[in-house]
Parts: sequence; C-alpha cells; structure tokens
Amino acid sequence: MKLILNITKSYIFYIISALGVSLGIVANIGVSSYNSMNLAVATMSDIKVGTITTFFNIIFLLIYMILTKFNEKYKYLVQGVSVFMFGSFINYFTYNIFSGLSSLGYIQRLLIFSGGTVVSGLSIGIIIYYNIITFPLENVCIKISQMTKISFMKLRYLVDVFSLIISVGISMVGDFPIYVREGTIISMFLLSLSINLAKDYAEKNNGVKS
Repeated sequence: MKLILNITKSYIFYIISALGVSLGIVANIGVSSYNSMNLAVATMSDIKVGTITTFFNIIFLLIYMILTKFNEKYKYLVQGVSVFMFGSFINYFTYNIFSGLSSLGYIQRLLIFSGGTVVSGLSIGIIIYYNIITFPLENVCIKISQMTKISFMKLRYLVDVFSLIISVGISMVGDFPIYVREGTIISMFLLSLSINLAKDYAEKNNGVKS
C-alpha cells in the first residue's frame, strides 16, 4: 500500500514538473539544454514538443531496458506510464493552459521562466528522493556510469552539450528560432539548485518517503 501511495505521489510530481517545463517553454526566453533540443526538433517537424519529449524518453527507456537486459520489467512499466504522462501534460499545459503567456512583457516572462524552472526542479528533487520513478535519461547515464566508471556528472554534461549542438544546428540550418538563450543559462543555476534543495529537504525531514 505504501509503495502504491509513493508511486501515485511520484506521478503527481511528474505532472507538476511538466507544468514547470511548460512555463519555461511559453516564456520564450530559451529553455534548458535538453529541452532546447526537443523544442528545436518539434519546430522542425511541426510536432508538439510534448510528443517529441515522449519520443526521446521512449528511446532512452529502450536503451535502459537493453542495458539492464530486460530484467526490471516492473520498473519499465511504471516508467513507461510516466513517460507518456509527462509528454501529454507538457502538450496540455503548453498549448492549452499557458498559450497566452508568450504575449506578456519581457520581465513578466523572465519571472514566469524562473518560477517554472524552480517548480520543475523542486518536483524532480522529490521524484529523485522517492527513487521509484526516475527519468529515462538519468537512468541511462547512471547505468552507463556503473558499467564504465565514468562519472554520472560527466555523462549528463555530455548529453547537455550534445543537445545544445543539435538544437543550435537545427535552428541555424532550418532558419528556426534559437532556443539556447538567457533562459538556458538561468536554468543551469536554478534547476540544479532547486533539485538539490528539494531532495535535501525531503531527506532531512523524512516526511516524504516512508
């Protein structure tokens, strides 16, 4: 029963994280490194960004399944549900709920972006603390780190660099908007800080995970 409750809570924080990501997108001042690639591919293909996010998350989930030799079937199922949920709510919030926010002034959009980044970061921190439903990309990096002894931070940094290169390349070649902007720099500081704050708070107070 406690496991089911914690899984449910994790899904709720996944939805909240999707809300934060959507706020960052509609603020239109740039997005985080990984999201900049998703947004650039979405613009190029004329497919919704949440759908593209789901696509890449499925790819990373499949890679993780291969790396773990298909031995964690329960985790794959729980993760698969979260992947589709995350992408669907990003689409819902971005194209329905928050679509009008992009017309606001720059300072307002800056505040919206910062708020969305903090909301997303805090949610991710709690999700990491539960350690039940993690993000496919992070799962892959953790597993490769265990297999190769390359640090998780280096692997995650390489993913960010690769994402930035793909994002900027698509924007330049296709003459699309550039999504690597001031928001990208802001997210580098606020996202990690928010994740660590939420995770540390949960650990110290022991009020989230039983």
